[in-house]
Amino acid sequence: GSNVLRMSSGVQIKPKAAIQKSKTSLPCSPESAIKPQPKPSDKLNPKTIDPFGVHSQPSSVFAATYAKGGIPCRLVHGSVKHRLQWECPPETVPFDPLLVTLAEGLRETKHPYTFVSKEGFKELLMIEGAAEKTIPLLPRLVPVLKAALAHSDDEVFGRGLDALVQLSAVVGPSLNDHLKHLLTNLLRRLTDKKFREKITVALQKLEQCGGKASVAIIKSKIPTYCS
Repeated sequence: GSNVLRMSSGVQIKPKAAIQKSKTSLPCSPESAIKPQPKPSDKLNPKTIDPFGVHSQPSSVFAATYAKGGIPCRLVHGSVKHRLQWECPPETVPFDPLLVTLAEGLRETKHPYTFVSKEGFKELLMIEGAAEKTIPLLPRLVPVLKAALAHSDDEVFGRGLDALVQLSAVVGPSLNDHLKHLLTNLLRRLTDKKFREKITVALQKLEQCGGKASVAIIKSKIPTYCS
């Protein structure tokens, strides 16, 4: 009268009725499970990435460096605006290679990389004595900025343009030797109405910081430029 059949080997086999009964007691299948609802923040900021997430795969040198703690500043969320918090005073941070790494980060398209790279680059250039630390890095900085200015993403181009103006204000005429490598991408974007005025203002600032010698360089690449 037992529900279990015993075989000579001692293995117990349950009849079909018992197996079917146990199946019915299982929880609902994954297909019928309720899917997690997307968070409101996903809609507000769809490009946000958690650099420390288990499944995050850094897609660039900057992202990988940031994830490993190689960038000595972090994003602090504020109620009005975000800001950077430095692990040590920016004045004590070696510009080589951090300034170049931050410039690399200007090509990022995901938050927080976009904010950290742009704000970090800007704040490093604001410290006292930035010029003497930056000028030796120009041969490495210029190709990186050129890549940002050549990027198809409008926001990346805008960050690259802002960084170029900031750099020019710090190093002055020292940028003139490298200027021609950066102007081709500005000329290409001049046909875009939404950037025309911003590029024109940027060129004027490059002239102000670069002196008279910069005018001939700018005109050689952008003949329509008026001093």
